[in-house]
Amino acid sequence: MGLSLIRLTTLLTLLSPAISQNLASDPGRSGAALEIVHLYNDLYPQTIAVSATGRKFSNYARSLDPTNIAYTVAELVTNTTERAYPFAEINSPPGGAINYTTNPPTGVNYPNYLIGVQSVVIDPADRLWILDTGRAATPEGVNVPSSPGGPKLIGIDLTNDSIFRTILFPPTVAYSDSYLNDIRFDLRPAVTASGRGIAYITDSSQEGRNGIVIVDLGTGESWRHLDNTPEVRAERGFLPFIWGEVVYTLPPPGQIINYAGNFGADGIALSADGETLFWSAVGSRTLYSIPTERLRDRSPTSEILAEASVVSRGQKGISDGLETDSNGLIYAGNFEDNAINVYNPANGTVQVFARDPTLAWTDSLAVAADGYVYFTENQLWRTAAYYPGTDRRVKPYVLYRAKCPGNGTKVNLQ
Repeated sequence: MGLSLIRLTTLLTLLSPAISQNLASDPGRSGAALEIVHLYNDLYPQTIAVSATGRKFSNYARSLDPTNIAYTVAELVTNTTERAYPFAEINSPPGGAINYTTNPPTGVNYPNYLIGVQSVVIDPADRLWILDTGRAATPEGVNVPSSPGGPKLIGIDLTNDSIFRTILFPPTVAYSDSYLNDIRFDLRPAVTASGRGIAYITDSSQEGRNGIVIVDLGTGESWRHLDNTPEVRAERGFLPFIWGEVVYTLPPPGQIINYAGNFGADGIALSADGETLFWSAVGSRTLYSIPTERLRDRSPTSEILAEASVVSRGQKGISDGLETDSNGLIYAGNFEDNAINVYNPANGTVQVFARDPTLAWTDSLAVAADGYVYFTENQLWRTAAYYPGTDRRVKPYVLYRAKCPGNGTKVNLQ
């Protein structure tokens, strides 16, 4: 018996190279060619914004990595270096981003400083907007609630790098446990009475209510719609698998392991004509949409009309950020397949745009005026906030770009 087993093992060992040559396997790479644009060797990045002249900016959320202390917004100055933007002082709140004199600790309430920025976006007028959650994490990984004055939207004139607008969110719009995540702009004068455009923001809070926040850029007024409706929340029991690993959250001490897909409405994209808003929760594979007129409506029955207007566009994979090009294609990461997909609203189909083994957590996408879609890969699921609780990220984090199909370029809603 033993001798026969040894002979069988030897035979299989000799045959295995020949057998393996005939087995089908996943090629791992397909679709659009990827170009490395920037390598992040310093702080931990999330979003990317690219101006018409090619200037590039990223944010570094203090709620996702408490070591993001030096700055929370930066301009990418070489292929491997960044500098605080718009200037160093605004990135350094006096005494730090957390107020430890309150119980529990809270984000500081400084309207003139950046507390914990989650998104930077270039609008159609080539201005940079900075979306500040007002929140930051303690060294133990506890994401503290915000204080009024912390959650805000700041507009930067890129011609002179100066602040031209600061909009503070009231606590009735940005709750203390809100997480204002991503933002898109429509500057067409007709969409608001002020004539200065509107912005749409996702609230992806893991602890509180999810929803869509709307901002009149002229008056500074803001309001919410779809507050905590099922379509903006993570699906119950949602469990992702990335790079062959099951992904559970591992929260701060005293709390229990939970499903990793507990981010609500996160990625957001406007249709090329500005008439439809798309979004998805990280804790879902489904893409949703709503006519933007329903979100701008503030009449007494506006929420009833909004909830009745939500449309499921079907599944498109697990995504963080979303983006649109001038052809109307919606770009979305697909974590579980090492890919970026595109959804075509014209026919309702999803296609693979690019696949590569280095892709996984595509945090943010931005279509630029040069006809490329830029996107960050930051290994979010490998932080200590996820099982097994150790930081397994490997620097550098990467900024890629790929050419948009069909001569697609940045959407110009103005």
